[in-house]
Amino acid sequence: MNQTWQIGEATVTRIEEQLGPGSFPPHEYLKGWDRALVERNLGWMAPSHYVPEDDQLVTSVHSWLVRTKHHTILVDACSGNHKDRHFWPRFHMLQTPFLERLAAAGVAPEDVDFVLCTHLHADHVGWNTQLKDGRWVPTFPNAKYVISRKECEHWSPETNPAGADDPHRRIVYQDSVLPVIEAGLVELVTGPHAIGDDLLVENAPGHTPGHILLKLLHANGGGVFCGDVIHHPIQIYAPDWIMCFCEDPENSRRTRRRVLEHCADTGALLLPTHFGAPHVTAIDRVGDGFAARWVGPG
Repeated sequence: MNQTWQIGEATVTRIEEQLGPGSFPPHEYLKGWDRALVERNLGWMAPSHYVPEDDQLVTSVHSWLVRTKHHTILVDACSGNHKDRHFWPRFHMLQTPFLERLAAAGVAPEDVDFVLCTHLHADHVGWNTQLKDGRWVPTFPNAKYVISRKECEHWSPETNPAGADDPHRRIVYQDSVLPVIEAGLVELVTGPHAIGDDLLVENAPGHTPGHILLKLLHANGGGVFCGDVIHHPIQIYAPDWIMCFCEDPENSRRTRRRVLEHCADTGALLLPTHFGAPHVTAIDRVGDGFAARWVGPG
């Protein structure tokens, strides 16, 4: 099930947690949904990204395992097992073989040097921790968990008491963020920040106030691990469409266009968290817009 791409001297492996229909009708999931545009793109959308007969988008939840000469990095940590997500059934009390799939890629939790959290939504931080003897403990005990300082302050009940009134946010923070903070494993970053070899963290606000992305730099373009800057590949063709959970729609549009322009101009591959197969794409310019050019593993 694991698939690996070679980007320069680094390898990038997709570690799947789940793949299938989303939780919301398309017109609710993406604000701006236009069936005419969808019909024109059905040739590549169905069935890997959209199921026309059921009118359902297909979305993946996966991590990216990046291995350079000197470091092992996990980008986003999916939803996790045994987590109370009663507010979102797709992620509630899961029991997935995520760690077994990581092991199949040749990596034990102790081998991970960095966990990059693009933001702190439930489906990106769940495997930050695991349940042991009734306690949530860090899954990756030797890693530095890289989190945007602004994002962390947005979620913390100490710095943002109003946000803590949201029970969904409070539960996620308590079981998947606070334990790694208390363990002293979090590295808070602000603005451009280098980690390891040819890896650059950049601000990518919009979906959440402190959302960040990770660039794998290479002369031939490299890659961009963009988290939820782009949720579904139809947004490559319609970058103004807004995912329903984006907190700052206008900023999300600006960030999305900036990332698409970067990929189109440099040749960098786009590696989002929720795209269906084949999960990775290059970006081409078409007129004043963009198009996906899918890149399979290998």
